[in-house]
Amino acid sequence: MKFTSDIDIDVGDRVKALKYFKQTPASILRNTGLVKHNTGVYFTDIPVDPFTGFATIDHDSAEDRGYIKLDILNVGLYSQIKNEAHLDRLMAQEPVWESLYDPDFCSKLIHIGNHYSTLVQMPEKINAIEKLAMFLAVMRPAKRHLIGKPWAGVEKTVWEKPTDDSYYFKKAHAVSYAHLVAVNINLISGQE
Repeated sequence: MKFTSDIDIDVGDRVKALKYFKQTPASILRNTGLVKHNTGVYFTDIPVDPFTGFATIDHDSAEDRGYIKLDILNVGLYSQIKNEAHLDRLMAQEPVWESLYDPDFCSKLIHIGNHYSTLVQMPEKINAIEKLAMFLAVMRPAKRHLIGKPWAGVEKTVWEKPTDDSYYFKKAHAVSYAHLVAVNINLISGQE
């Protein structure tokens, strides 16, 4: 059985977070050869190029060999979170969903920003985390054909893996990001 993983960890300051851990930057195969992966790191031993300091094995090949890469993602929004209790309050507070339909407000939101025109193509309003997650998913290339469909129709296939290699969101990612957008709505609205 082959083990595959897709582990993303969002942090407020990637550089600051990584300075506490010994890690090896992942590499990715491009036309010019191996280059440093933008976000991927290994916290376990992996062969390292002594000149570049990053893994000598492309991240896809490394996964095939059992190495586990973590993507440490810089999410500046977290710098506005004071502490865990603050985040808990922001997550517990129901967002003012109608704010999504103000183009200026929408443009300030993480993960949605410049997708207002897509948002207003959806025939039903977003008024829950699940619908926001589905919206975040239909913005991706593999699921764009679902734009403009009612939520019941979107829900039938939005979480299915595409048969080609086009980019899509897994449900876990979309729901996590939907919660982050809700926190962002509450921060901007002063809903604490």
